[in-house]
Amino acid sequence: MRIHIAALAAVATLALGAAACSEPEQEKAEATTEEAGASLKEEAAQVGSAIAAGAGEVAQEVDEATDELAKEAEEQKVETKTDEKGNQP
Repeated sequence: MRIHIAALAAVATLALGAAACSEPEQEKAEATTEEAGASLKEEAAQVGSAIAAGAGEVAQEVDEATDELAKEAEEQKVETKTDEKGNQP
């Protein structure tokens, strides 16, 4: 996960300096700010996709692990019922 600190700094700098610029400079600054915003939005979408994929994989692994534990528990119950060497009165 990588956030572009430079892009954030550029947006902040452009926002602060916009009042002191001529109209063409302001328009250029606005365009640059929009580009930086679009780039950040794209990065955020990619991070969100990666998190969703990872969460899905973890959920599947948990499901498989609990299925295996349930199977082992059932096998242990059967073994306990058929154990003839246990403590008998």
